[in-house]
Amino acid sequence: MTEMARAVRLRAGVPVYRYRTDPATPPVSVLRFDPVQPPGHGRRHIHDFPVLMYVESAGPAGRPGLLGPVADGDAFVVAPGTVIDPTEVAGFAAGRGVFFDPAALGGEEQAPWSSWRAHPLLLPFLHRIPGGLLRLAVPPARRPVWAGTIDAIEAELAGREDGFRQAVLAQLTLLLVDVARLATDVVGDLRRSNEPLLAEVFDVIERRYTRPLSLRDVADSIGLTPGHLTTVVRQRTGRTVVDWITERRMAEARRLLSGTDLPVAEIARRVGLPDAGYFARVFRAGHGTSPRAWRQAMHG
Repeated sequence: MTEMARAVRLRAGVPVYRYRTDPATPPVSVLRFDPVQPPGHGRRHIHDFPVLMYVESAGPAGRPGLLGPVADGDAFVVAPGTVIDPTEVAGFAAGRGVFFDPAALGGEEQAPWSSWRAHPLLLPFLHRIPGGLLRLAVPPARRPVWAGTIDAIEAELAGREDGFRQAVLAQLTLLLVDVARLATDVVGDLRRSNEPLLAEVFDVIERRYTRPLSLRDVADSIGLTPGHLTTVVRQRTGRTVVDWITERRMAEARRLLSGTDLPVAEIARRVGLPDAGYFARVFRAGHGTSPRAWRQAMHG
């Protein structure tokens, strides 16, 4: 867990993990689940990014859990922001988890909320299933494809040859296409639900993140109270409006740090945080390092 994600805060005492965005972390990671030790080392936790769990072998009977005993070929689509208690998830003999940064699906320059709003392959992760787990059954004919695709991701991550980032994203896309096809009813419900509200929120952020922008500014633009807007956005995405404003600014900061020679102070101004010292503190809080060090690591 600590290799691809880092705990960034607590929510009601539960650690919230965010996918790392440092240059050394690939956009996709695979974790093999121990049949004895539950996922997450038995602790309640929250992923602030999409997770796909695939059961390759359920084993004998299986340990009953929140969704009942699992079966070979079960896939669990984990909604970001959901509290996951590993002790309530049914046990299985062999399985792997695929963790990924949603922003990477649109290219390094894309912001993650555009994926939440419009990316068809990520709509299944916006489900409202109680407990945060959408259970899908991979048909027997497709199970070798799933296993082989995850094998290919692991091989690319182990070798890290030129182009491996593009290769793992291509393999991930194949998995997400299958997920979207298996979750047709869920995706259809989401397309008919209140996603336009999120689209409005992200449109306001996109237009105004380079200038001073607060929760109240966004709420006023949409015609909702700040409290109500915060509740809706957190329920739908696992993050607050302020979190998304910061995410947009940090995504642009990473793009400018890696693709330009602009001074850090100028980058801070361009992302709506004219105080360079404050910008550096926000960047460090989200990335675990300073903007200058992040740039050096990327170029190195």
